[in-house]
Amino acid sequence: MSDVSFPSRWPPEMADVIQLYSMATPNGQKVSIALEEMGLEYEPHLVNITQGDQRDPGFVRISPNAKIPAIIDPNGPEGKRVAMSESAAILIYLADKTGKLLPQNYLSRMEHIQWLMFQMGHIGPFFGQFGQFYKFVRDKVKDDYPLERYTGEVKRLLGVLDTRLSDRKYIVDDYSIVDIAIVPWVNTCAEFYEAFDHLDMGSYTHVEAWRRRINDRAAVIRGRKVCAIR
Repeated sequence: MSDVSFPSRWPPEMADVIQLYSMATPNGQKVSIALEEMGLEYEPHLVNITQGDQRDPGFVRISPNAKIPAIIDPNGPEGKRVAMSESAAILIYLADKTGKLLPQNYLSRMEHIQWLMFQMGHIGPFFGQFGQFYKFVRDKVKDDYPLERYTGEVKRLLGVLDTRLSDRKYIVDDYSIVDIAIVPWVNTCAEFYEAFDHLDMGSYTHVEAWRRRINDRAAVIRGRKVCAIR
C-alpha cells in the first residue's frame, strides 16, 4: 500500500473507480468475479503475464511480488487511495468494503477465512503444479513422479471438497468469497488443463454440481471474461 500512483502503462479513463490490473487466470478471475458479484464499478486493465507485463515497474509498485491481480481503490478507508495485491487479501478487502460475501460474525468470518486459506495454501499451489506437469512440460520430464505426485494430491483435494459439499450447496453456509476463490481452479483443471478424464472429475459428483451451480451465475459468467486474451 506504500505507493498507490496509477501505473503509467495503464492510464485510467475513469480515475474515480476501482482499477483492476489482471488477466483471466484462476487468480485473476477471483477478483473480477467478486467485483461483478458485489456490483462495484471498476475499470479493467489487461496485464499479459505471457508477455512479461507483470514486470513493468509501475505494476510492481502496486504488486511487489509481480503477480496478478492487483487493484487500486481511489475511494478507500478514510478517503485514501489504496493499492492491494494478493488475490485473497483483495477478496477480503472488497468484502469488507461492501459488506457482501463474507460474514462479520467473528466465528463465521474465521471459518470462511479458514477455507479461503485452504484455497491459497493447497488448491492453488497444487492445482497449478499439476497443470505445469500435465499440460506444459509433460513431454520434457522423463520421470513420472512429478505428474503422479500432483495428480494424486489434486484428487485428494477434490475429495476434501466433495466431502465438504456432500450436505451443503456452498463451501461455507451461503455463497461467499470462498466459493469465488476455489471455483476458478476447479474450472481450470476441467477446461484449460483438459484434465477432466485424467482426474476422473465426474466421480466427484458434489463438486461437479457445485461447479455448475456457480458457473451458471450471471456475475460469474461476466467475471470469467474480464481481462481475457481474445
